[in-house]
Parts: sequence; C-alpha cells; structure tokens
Amino acid sequence: MPHSESRARARAEAKIVAIQQTIATMQYLASGTLLKRTKVCGNPACRCAHDPTARHGPYYEWSYLKAGRLHHRSLTPKQAELMRQAIANYRRTKKLLRAWEVQTQKLIELNAPE
Repeated sequence: MPHSESRARARAEAKIVAIQQTIATMQYLASGTLLKRTKVCGNPACRCAHDPTARHGPYYEWSYLKAGRLHHRSLTPKQAELMRQAIANYRRTKKLLRAWEVQTQKLIELNAPE
C-alpha cells in the first residue's frame, strides 16, 4: 500500500472521528421553523389596532412536519431559545452527516479499490 493512500485513509478516519465528536456534544436537536410573531388583538380601542409598534407579543411558534403533516406549537420565550439552538444543531448535523458520507465513500474506495 502506497504511503499516500495510508495518509489519505488516516485523514478520512480523523475527519469522521471529528464529525462524530461534534455530533456527540449536541444535546438538543429538532427540525422545523421557529417564528417570532406579534399580534393585533381585535379590540378597536386597543393601541395595537392603530400602531404596529404596539402589537402584542412577541409570541413564538414552532412549525414542524410529523407524519407528512404540518404541525404548529406555541412556545415560551425560554422554550423558543432552546428550540432555536435545536434547529441550528439539526441543520449543522445534516451538513456533518453529508461530510461523513463523503469521507465514508473515500474510505470505501481506499479499502476496496476496483
């Protein structure tokens, strides 16, 4: 086995280990979208009816797919902050999994060439 193949294998394996370690540090993971909304209450005497800066809120809403259907859930500000991190982790994990796949393909080519 040429030395360059050995180095390439070691680099790919090291990248996979780094990906695994990064994923292992993530506590929260969720797909979906987090919305921050303000609302008009419907009372014509309320300030929110005439002044957009006086709207009620903010209110947080998490939208996600479950069994092919779109669901919505209201969240508290604390839950929204955790959900924001979970969604960011989910998106980062998807990128890391794609990178892991690339490194796996390299290892397969190196370990079992045609």
